[in-house]
Amino acid sequence: MKNRITRSFVFLLAGLLWSCGGGEGNKQAEDIAALSWEQIEERARGATVNLMMWAGDPVINAYMQNYVRPALKERYGIELAIAGGQGSIIVQNLMAELQAGKAESELDLMWINGETFYQLRQLGALYGPWTDKLPNAQYIDFENPFIGIDFQQPVNGYECPWGNVQMAFIYDSLKVPDPPQNREELLQFVQENPGRFTIDNQFTGLAFLKACLIDIAGGQEVLNGPFDEEKYNTYAPQLWDYLRQLKPYLWKEGRTFPEGVAPMHQMFASGELWFTMSYNDNEVDNKILQGLFPESARAYAWEPGTIQNSHYMGISVNSPNKAGAMVVSNFLISPEAQYKKQDPAVWGDGAVLAIDKLPEEWREKFRALSARRYAPPRAEMQERALMELAPEYMIRLAEDFRNEIIQ
Repeated sequence: MKNRITRSFVFLLAGLLWSCGGGEGNKQAEDIAALSWEQIEERARGATVNLMMWAGDPVINAYMQNYVRPALKERYGIELAIAGGQGSIIVQNLMAELQAGKAESELDLMWINGETFYQLRQLGALYGPWTDKLPNAQYIDFENPFIGIDFQQPVNGYECPWGNVQMAFIYDSLKVPDPPQNREELLQFVQENPGRFTIDNQFTGLAFLKACLIDIAGGQEVLNGPFDEEKYNTYAPQLWDYLRQLKPYLWKEGRTFPEGVAPMHQMFASGELWFTMSYNDNEVDNKILQGLFPESARAYAWEPGTIQNSHYMGISVNSPNKAGAMVVSNFLISPEAQYKKQDPAVWGDGAVLAIDKLPEEWREKFRALSARRYAPPRAEMQERALMELAPEYMIRLAEDFRNEIIQ
């Protein structure tokens, strides 16, 4: 998911709220955990559930507006009201509500992961645990560390996994027959082809920086676990030295960086860039099917690996519609909704279900899904998958990228 990066001042305010008794748990409603699922569904019927999520991709928006909303209305009488917003916006909204002492949140459900999950837990702004109440949670592959762990944090029932993706480089194979496979080859490529490569200054670009940091540190195991200040101070300067070598040969000589991957995709489609990136390893197929990318586009993960992560649904601690939020989440992780979402012609987002746990009918449907044509098979990508680092690494990289490279 394309979260905007929050700043360290959020943590200071979070600490103040926590010390003032923000706490976790439901502050104003009876304990949903005491209800049966049938009672939860009955309570949810006719509710309006307010969902805040990133709304920057028309394919995702179409999936939600044209499939999810009508299905929820028809089957459960639930009106799903979707508002655009992510990362820092979600954190700031819930933090303001807690500061004001509001008994009921304006948000019920939020599309989150990573540093947003970390910050909301620090604020005590998430309800939970709740995912074990969902009947379809029996199919989730929680044993997969790329699903059950979010940026080195066990989800512990406070997030419901929704999709699983891996960052991919996307290139035009007619212009780049032999794409760079590591940092050294990338530096050589940009020197020989100035202006044809860049990174965005948001979520996907930071995933590139994290992969580089892991590579510089000597591998995934070096940076696993909680944030380590000493390790960061050892390896981050080497990362900035590398970025300074790249910078003069990037798009616009590195004087500016795209605000997200959407403008990068546009420049790639027009031929201005020969590379773009995606946090969805299946997006290249999706964009070619839409006619947005040329058929010569291809995706890959380079040799040191790329970040794989999952994205989730969280419920506000003061949501007045927790039952409705649970029913929505249960539908989103149903075999039907996950199957449709994974179809490259619809979205291409990776399922979070363990296929061998599904009823045979759905196992066969998932196995029969159209194979990728322009991205490597998921099993091949998985061999180069890197775990997300602790949230503080991303926050520090975001701050230092602006200070060391952008400014």
